[in-house]
Amino acid sequence: MAFISAPVEAVPIGRLRISDLPRLGRRHPLVFAGAGLLALLIALSLAAPLFSGDPQNMDPFKRLQPPSTELWLGSDNLGRDVFARTVFGARISLLVGLISAAGAAFGGLLIGVMAGYSRQFDNIVMRVMDGLMSIPTILLAIALVSLTGPGIGILIVAITVPQIPTVARLVRSVVLGVRERPYVEAAVCGGARLPKVLWRHILPSTIPPLMVQSANVCANAILIEAGLSFLGAGVPPMIPSWGNMIASSRLYLAIAPLTVFAPGICLAVTVLAINLLGDGLRDLFDPRSKRRR
Repeated sequence: MAFISAPVEAVPIGRLRISDLPRLGRRHPLVFAGAGLLALLIALSLAAPLFSGDPQNMDPFKRLQPPSTELWLGSDNLGRDVFARTVFGARISLLVGLISAAGAAFGGLLIGVMAGYSRQFDNIVMRVMDGLMSIPTILLAIALVSLTGPGIGILIVAITVPQIPTVARLVRSVVLGVRERPYVEAAVCGGARLPKVLWRHILPSTIPPLMVQSANVCANAILIEAGLSFLGAGVPPMIPSWGNMIASSRLYLAIAPLTVFAPGICLAVTVLAINLLGDGLRDLFDPRSKRRR
């Protein structure tokens, strides 16, 4: 019982009050550091039109300009504002990361719960998951882009589909341990229907590890999007993205290093924030992992 109950009882989220936040901040600083940094990045990306210029405006007379009061981070090889493109590029990375994480979490939760609870369903679906795990994300994205053309939607699909089996296996392992618990067997013997058993007794135990895994999927999705955009299989070149910014400016690194360093540093900071949040959530839901380190 300790393995299942400890993560759920560690933090009673339903009884959490505002006065408890300072105590949680001292005990779990990674959660607040990661969440605060990620919230700041999201706020800056949403408010980009209010304080940054046009990311697509090209001025040939301002090619590869150094930082100035007009161009805070200089300009790229086409005379575009690097600062504006970096801020607007956060929208693409965060959008792809969050939607991919949400899609993988939903699909993996649905498949993992059914596979873990139903033995007949398990034998068929998990073999399909094994097949999906053998498909490289980059090759799948390149194949889909070659068939449909570059776009954000097809990029999200190409990133989400290979991530679902990982989440499904995690949820399945949790369900396999929970379904044999006495309280689940008591609910079934008491005449509870399957939806009620899953909703009240199975799903609550899957939420903590699912949240941690979703943070990892989000960070991986952002890195994969940047890599695909760098290779030309991501978002279209006219849309500012950190990956295609680095790809288009890598030849001018010695002349204008900020054209590469600005999106690269933002990419690293974003992934760091998500990883901090994921590590903090792991310690928050299971304090034993922190004591073991």
